[in-house]
Amino acid sequence: MAAANEGADNALLQGGPRNTPARVLKPFDRGEIKVLLLEGVAETGVELLTKAGYQVEYHVKALPVEQLIEKIAHVHVVGIRSKTQLTAEVLQHAKKLQAIGCFCIGTNQVDLDYAAQKGICVFNSPFSNSRSVAELVMAEVVCLARQIADRVREMHDGNWQKKSAGCREIRSKTLGIVGYGHIGTQLSVMADAMGMKVIFFDVLQIMPLGTAQPMDTLDEVLEQADFVTLHVPDTPETRNMITREELMRMKKGAYLINASRGTVVDIEALAEALRSGHLAGAAVDVYPSEPLANGAGWENPLRGCPNTILTPHIGGSTEEAQYAIGVEVGAALTKFVNTGCTLNAVNFPETDLRPSTTTVETARIINCHRNVPGVLKQINKILSDYNIEKQISDSNGAVAYFMADVVIPNDKTLAQLYMSLSKIDEAINTRILY
Repeated sequence: MAAANEGADNALLQGGPRNTPARVLKPFDRGEIKVLLLEGVAETGVELLTKAGYQVEYHVKALPVEQLIEKIAHVHVVGIRSKTQLTAEVLQHAKKLQAIGCFCIGTNQVDLDYAAQKGICVFNSPFSNSRSVAELVMAEVVCLARQIADRVREMHDGNWQKKSAGCREIRSKTLGIVGYGHIGTQLSVMADAMGMKVIFFDVLQIMPLGTAQPMDTLDEVLEQADFVTLHVPDTPETRNMITREELMRMKKGAYLINASRGTVVDIEALAEALRSGHLAGAAVDVYPSEPLANGAGWENPLRGCPNTILTPHIGGSTEEAQYAIGVEVGAALTKFVNTGCTLNAVNFPETDLRPSTTTVETARIINCHRNVPGVLKQINKILSDYNIEKQISDSNGAVAYFMADVVIPNDKTLAQLYMSLSKIDEAINTRILY
């Protein structure tokens, strides 16, 4: 078999012994799949990838760019959190990379378009830590209303300051949620249960939960809410969504909470609104620029602002959330490597092909190619000598993805099929699985 694979990476030309049952899909040699995990990704993800039989290299912290480039040239899967930046400059060195797992909600640390053009499928965990973020925000609402951050700091300084001025209950106050997705809706239910009035704004038409009321514009939320909390992705439309103008629209004495993305709020303008007394407090968990490692020396205009809670991007940093993220992303990566399934990918067509139920021996072929006319015609011409048990094809922007289970005739080899598909000019990468 080694001779038949000459010139091809065995981890791309995947299969198994000729007597492997047709319904068992597994790589030619799982031990040849190399996985690089960075930033101390969840242990559950490490266990899943290790049990799959892959070679797993694990690092607690992010790697310097030079070392990252050196490592990424030889691996098939990379797992990261939010600090590692997989830019086009880094990914151009990834000669064998098949998949990236973002063990977090966001994917803005990855150049998704470039990854797709190179045939690299990207997965994340958009919902696993939504409860953790919602609970943090709910806690911050109470802490801001009671000026807890200032009292704690005073007590640690040996300064006893018992007072009620400016401290309020949250019952009957209005919570304005900007972005009514998985986090926003869970937060809505919590706030409703605690006696708050909930209003929200989202660019999509979403059914309210409980007594929550949708608003037609962002300005309506800013003008009516006692507490404004942001839960939006990082997009061109949301960057600097909250500037001095929006902060001035908020009620005098209102509070702002940002646990979404650091690019959403103008930090300088927020600091000014807090120091001037226009806002009564703020809680910020994300920042335009965040350190790559723990340690002293972090600077930010919000430091020292009154009644301001600053946390180091810990919205989803709970043991429960990390456990769930490890399971979700680890399972998605192993399923992609072993079966070609791209469900829940963020930059690929979402496709899946259940194994054939026939007792005839089949191989699964996977071809990622540029989404231009005529490629499927070329693929089908190559496969005309094979019996196709089932197939599926879909596209996402400039990238198309084709999967098929085929019967290999006695006069053909997997290596021949692999080379024929790889020679298509528009092909980005090709894999063959049993």
